[in-house]
Amino acid sequence: MKLQVGFTTIPFPPSRYAIVDAGRIGVRRHIAHALIEIDVTVARRFIREHKAKTGESLSFTAFLITCLAHAIDENKYLHAYRNWRNQLVLFDEVDVVTMIETEVDHVALPHVIRAANRKTFRELHQEIRTIQVTPAKSEQKSKLIEIAPYVPAFVRGLFYWALFKNPHWLKQIAGTVIVTSVGMFGKGGGWGLGFLPMHTLGITVGGIAEKPGVVEGRIEIREYLCVTVSMDHDIIDGAPAARFVQRLKELVEGGYGLE
Repeated sequence: MKLQVGFTTIPFPPSRYAIVDAGRIGVRRHIAHALIEIDVTVARRFIREHKAKTGESLSFTAFLITCLAHAIDENKYLHAYRNWRNQLVLFDEVDVVTMIETEVDHVALPHVIRAANRKTFRELHQEIRTIQVTPAKSEQKSKLIEIAPYVPAFVRGLFYWALFKNPHWLKQIAGTVIVTSVGMFGKGGGWGLGFLPMHTLGITVGGIAEKPGVVEGRIEIREYLCVTVSMDHDIIDGAPAARFVQRLKELVEGGYGLE
């Protein structure tokens, strides 16, 4: 019998257990997805011109979070959680989780930006840049990831069950909405379609592509961002979801907060 050669066996990364748990939870939820394109020409032009003048690279993710938090602030149902009494808890503060890659080929750090709806674009930009440089300053819940491989799956399941029954605890650990970017790893358009294990609303930022657009009756080349909006259909209905998406597009396309 010929032996197999040319491969390497390595331990399963402990950090992946949290992803496995998230996937198991996510497939049981009633998530609706909307794939949209947003004209980001104005915002991208502002960021490029700012860098040319000052040398500073502004965070595009911070800009998107600025717009997202403001849109949610206008309709707090979009980030509501349901408690054990079957009531909806509507939070005043929009706590946005953004996934920040601090180490290559490692699970991204889920940094929670607290009260993003009360912060300016500049404040959000500075917070993201600080965490990228100094991850230890984040409110990361690394202990949960560290102990997951040593805790039986049913015990972890009980923990998540209790977590979902207490919206205030869930907000403290996981925020109220999540933003993850996949477009930064490639060029051109394209959508990401992930799972949503905890949050009522999630935004997946895809690629950016140049294509013809109509502006004031004329055709010109514009930059379009592919965005996937994922929502828990148990809490968010179609009509308010559509209004939210339209409002988010208006804010992003108008360059909200960049001034």
